Amino acid sequence: MDLSELERDNTGRCRLSSPVPAVCRKEPCVLGVDEAGRGPVLGPMVYAICYCPLSRLADLEALKVADSKTLSESERDRLFVKMEEDKDFVGWALDVLSPNLISTSMLGRVKYNLNSLSHDTAAGLVQYALDQGVKVTQVFVDTVGLPEKYQERLQQCFPGTEVTVKAKADALYPVVSAASICAKVARDQAVKNWQFVEKLQDMDADYGSGYPNDPKTKVWLRKHVEPVFGFPQFVRFSWRTAQSILEKEAEGVMWEDSSAEDQEGLGKITSYFLSEGPRPRLPHRYFQERGLESATTL
Repeated sequence: MDLSELERDNTGRCRLSSPVPAVCRKEPCVLGVDEAGRGPVLGPMVYAICYCPLSRLADLEALKVADSKTLSESERDRLFVKMEEDKDFVGWALDVLSPNLISTSMLGRVKYNLNSLSHDTAAGLVQYALDQGVKVTQVFVDTVGLPEKYQERLQQCFPGTEVTVKAKADALYPVVSAASICAKVARDQAVKNWQFVEKLQDMDADYGSGYPNDPKTKVWLRKHVEPVFGFPQFVRFSWRTAQSILEKEAEGVMWEDSSAEDQEGLGKITSYFLSEGPRPRLPHRYFQERGLESATTL
């Protein structure tokens, strides 16, 4: 899998896809959706779709695809190569969401939680397949959150498509199993070849599984936390594990804010809409603190 685009810029999101098989633009297709890397504190989360004509679903099953979590890395790589060899009827696409994107979304002024991010990414990939001309008639999705609500939302987005959302869909539907393999192969490769934008001394690539409860991962996080600037962008700093280490290992920061005097005399917000005549406009705090006044004459 060619992830060179991600390796050039791994700070945001990256979409990759196979060519669309010609038959998928002519015949009704089934499409599966799954992800890899939702839980780890390290590395990206990858969402993937895989699709094929309904008439060739038995051929996809014959590849013996399975839930990627039950397969070894070598088995996943082998199955992905076989899917690539069958590109005359199998297509795929994926979105790679960087740790930086995930954390800034979750900690932004307007919160964008992981479930919403996941739902929107999955819907975006289905829409991408439709925009590429794939005749999608059935969609199977491994659930995030309550399957009933998720299915209702997707069904509203794609009213002309039969949508099924279930827990453990990657073990129930071969097309979802194929998507899970695509997602896991991409994430494994992204993590293995991660390009650190930070200049880290004594860089240690032995960070374990990347999951918060992995002792190796915790050791790596403590070793590579910078007291002032925090973690490399490889780390999802919105995760509780990362935040706990920051609180213990990093320097405290004092944010300069408005003083108590600046808050005195503030009325209700509705008072700003009442007509009480012209209000004197105070200069900005910067000018008040430095005793600066507007020059009216030169």
